[in-house]
Amino acid sequence: MMEIHEKKFDCPVTATLELIGGRWKAPILFYLSKGTRRFGQIDATISGISRKVLTEQLKDLEKDGLIIREYYKELPPRVEYSLTEFGQSLSSVFNAMVHWANENLVKK
Repeated sequence: MMEIHEKKFDCPVTATLELIGGRWKAPILFYLSKGTRRFGQIDATISGISRKVLTEQLKDLEKDGLIIREYYKELPPRVEYSLTEFGQSLSSVFNAMVHWANENLVKK
């Protein structure tokens, strides 16, 4: 399978959505933009996502180079997720989305 970074896109929006599109990736990335989180914290914060789907989405985001998964050999084991520098580069995108939502969707 060709990596996302090697694909050619005619539209930059399509390229971005290829990475962060779908129901869950953007909310996960937005939440992780606030700092490092454990799996249980992500699961508790993003309502409506099953643990199986969350696991799959985190694996996809890690494969695409947007997040880092750190495993600590402790009892019980601890796993933390954080954004890579590449993932952090999406902060301005999410900030723009928050601004747009506040201006257009949130009732005052």
